[in-house]
Amino acid sequence: MTHSRIRSPEGAPSGYITSLSVADDGRPRRLAVLGATGSIGVSALRVAAEHPDRYVVVALAGATNVALLAEQAAAFRPRALAVLDAARAKALRALLPAGYAPDILTGPEGYAAMAGAADVDVVVSAIVGAAGLGPTLAAVAAGKVVALANKESLVLAGDLIRETAAATGAVILPVDSEHNALFQALGGPGLPDLPLVEKLVLTASGGPFRRKPREELDRATPAMALDHPTWSMGPKISVDSATLMNKGLEVIEACRLYGLPVAMVDVVVHPQSIVHSLAQLHDGSLLAHLGPADMRVAIAYCLGYPARLPLSVSRVDLVTLGSLTFEAPREADFPCLGLARRALEAGPSHTVVLNAANEAAVALFLAGRLPFMGIPLAIAAALDAHAGQPVPDAATIMDLDARVRRETAAWAEVRA
Repeated sequence: MTHSRIRSPEGAPSGYITSLSVADDGRPRRLAVLGATGSIGVSALRVAAEHPDRYVVVALAGATNVALLAEQAAAFRPRALAVLDAARAKALRALLPAGYAPDILTGPEGYAAMAGAADVDVVVSAIVGAAGLGPTLAAVAAGKVVALANKESLVLAGDLIRETAAATGAVILPVDSEHNALFQALGGPGLPDLPLVEKLVLTASGGPFRRKPREELDRATPAMALDHPTWSMGPKISVDSATLMNKGLEVIEACRLYGLPVAMVDVVVHPQSIVHSLAQLHDGSLLAHLGPADMRVAIAYCLGYPARLPLSVSRVDLVTLGSLTFEAPREADFPCLGLARRALEAGPSHTVVLNAANEAAVALFLAGRLPFMGIPLAIAAALDAHAGQPVPDAATIMDLDARVRRETAAWAEVRA
């Protein structure tokens, strides 16, 4: 499996992806799935299982769900597994079938080693949050094809990832349903239509609180926030969807994928979750991607590229659906979307602060230590306190990330 480098044409905006390809040489692609026990990882393995002639799973990484990882390992028999620490590695080993003895790696170093291993063609980067940055960078540094579901990698280090990919020939294929929809609507990796784009439009379901009045948001519980109306996701992403921070992070991701200013990326609420994104062209045309609310569609497009794989997902029946509706997001009641735009315009270190404060605040909310509407307050406080700084490498980024998490926890303790 070979692929070309990312190149920018003369006069193109910084970061504009214009020419990359993934050759299909006919042999099975060797997959490493990072975050295998999460919703994206589980869906990726379902795609691989549906096409066993196309994929060989050579490595699986989880974090703490060793029981599910052991089941996945027994089904696919990868030569390497990875978990968070030595205690979980021991527990995992005890759950594996007799006669099956894969290498078991641990911690961030283990995930990075797995992502850059020589026998891996495609890395599915689906570790949630800032923890996914190190493995994503390792995969990019090794020149892999990266099916990127970890949007935080681009939020934290978009410039660094893009520069590294340009140097190594790595290919980044977006798994997020919105960015994957744009990727398809605009013509794939070459993105020939990007110079014609006036605006990209990301759709949001609106989450579980779309119709809730502002006063009810103050009383929102974790159980209510996790009850997403259309998508099945993990707890962190579900809360981000409820606050609209998930869409804010996706605005940053779109700008860094396509080298666009924040003013060229809009968000509309589309509760049916059938239209995943749209591109408005300079002749007034709108290019939209429609499909079921099933992440296997986006995952399969990345894993199969340039082929489009058949999938056993549900089909959209437009007659039964009847109508598609769109509305403006309630940004006054859901300020995280505006905070994300503010951070992007302020500079690279501010998006690191945004993400760290959000992850810390979401964890506090899920633990019952911060109210739902305390999440945007915590993020705003972190951005207000940050004067900006250079973030030239991953170590600096992660140092800033750790400091902001500590400061956000301290802020919440004082506020309690």
